[in-house]
Amino acid sequence: MNDSVIAIAQGTLNAAYDGTHDFPAIVRTLAEAGFEGYAVDYRRSTATYFLPSGESVELPVPKTDGVVAAAFAPSDVEKAVREAQTKAPGYTYAGFCAKVKAAGCAGYMVSFLGRRVVYFGRTAEVHVEHFPS
Repeated sequence: MNDSVIAIAQGTLNAAYDGTHDFPAIVRTLAEAGFEGYAVDYRRSTATYFLPSGESVELPVPKTDGVVAAAFAPSDVEKAVREAQTKAPGYTYAGFCAKVKAAGCAGYMVSFLGRRVVYFGRTAEVHVEHFPS
């Protein structure tokens, strides 16, 4: 993977945390750069970006408040997603991360091909969100 593609992944990660890009803009930027998806692991504090060739790049993510709760609460994850989608007052990506971790979300996988995000708990329970039309 070349440095310019890695820089695009890093740029979208930074944009999520500094609030300069929302999820649709991040997906668009990554897809245009050739990525097919990415995964965030809250327990390892990493984000991994995947190309169709099988290449990937793993980047460190800033640590957010809290730890991943033992019990998975999909309704709380869904509520945090809706706050992000509606750009609720005070929304930040770091705040979103803290909320879903408190809801037992250990991470999530974004598939551009499948047009969905799969949030998973420590027990491998899942909550699936399809991209809005």
